[in-house]
Amino acid sequence: MTVSLEQVNKRFGSTTVIDNLSATFRSGAISVLLGASGCGKTTTLRCIAGLETPDNGRIVISGLDAFWRAGGVALAPERRDIAMVFQSYALYPHMRVKDNLAFGLRRRSVPREEIERRVADVAGVLGLAGLLDRKPHALSGGQRQRVALARAIVNTPRALLLDEPLGALDLKLRQELQIELKHIQQHLGMTFVYVTHDQEEAMSVSDRIALMNAGRLEQVGVPADIYRKPASRFAAEFMGTTNLVEATKLGLAAPVWVSLRPEALRFAEEAPAGWQRVAGTIAHLEMLGPLTRLDVRLANGTILRAAILDAPQRVLAEGQAASLAFDATQLTVVP
Repeated sequence: MTVSLEQVNKRFGSTTVIDNLSATFRSGAISVLLGASGCGKTTTLRCIAGLETPDNGRIVISGLDAFWRAGGVALAPERRDIAMVFQSYALYPHMRVKDNLAFGLRRRSVPREEIERRVADVAGVLGLAGLLDRKPHALSGGQRQRVALARAIVNTPRALLLDEPLGALDLKLRQELQIELKHIQQHLGMTFVYVTHDQEEAMSVSDRIALMNAGRLEQVGVPADIYRKPASRFAAEFMGTTNLVEATKLGLAAPVWVSLRPEALRFAEEAPAGWQRVAGTIAHLEMLGPLTRLDVRLANGTILRAAILDAPQRVLAEGQAASLAFDATQLTVVP
């Protein structure tokens, strides 16, 4: 199922939440809506689901206009063949897992034998087979999130909308479920539209990222391109730590602003010939296991953040002189 938004706008009172947004979420892929809280991600998702109505623009689902206003009938939420998973799980606390999974199928009068088969199938895919007789209070956070996913998937929608689905989990479990979600989507071949404010999570799960800023799309592309070739200063900073600096401060002639990722910097003595060199003093130092993060203050006052692989033989200290080097081809000019 392909979902397209064409010049969609949504206001709440005098506040514009979605501003002339156009995007296409491809069939059978994981598309991530990424952005800070309040940028319009969840409202966009709710418009796709039919829980909110855009003020204007079009949302086209499998070729059908979901909000046709020219005397026609809008495509009702229950006819969109879309399911939604929320951060809060929204499980029925008095029901066993298998009854939570079966609830929507029973409301649609699906035959009992088919309900049992589909519940067993989806429980197997999501690792819930041994938990079907438990109630939600007896499950861990990760297990409850799997049940919420299973309840949506068991209805075999053609698209799944996920609103910060892992936001309530701790870091380790969140990272584990990111991998599981990717495998589940690949197994099912279903269209996922996934909302998150976490750029690492977005890069981990997505096929494509739509980066939002104040209701507008800032950049759309595969994760590696948005990270390595940000289209704006906002994109460069939101997609991870970067050095935004005037190129002239790095000894280059071009009077432009550039983005230089910390991991693109090396100590000058370890860099290939031909790389641009800059010298300064270590202003701050953090040893983070395999990586050492350091801020180097150049003679012109510019601070460069570097992330260097740890080397036991290297001794570093704040106040120590340091020369860094970078490949000028790894600079990205940003407007």
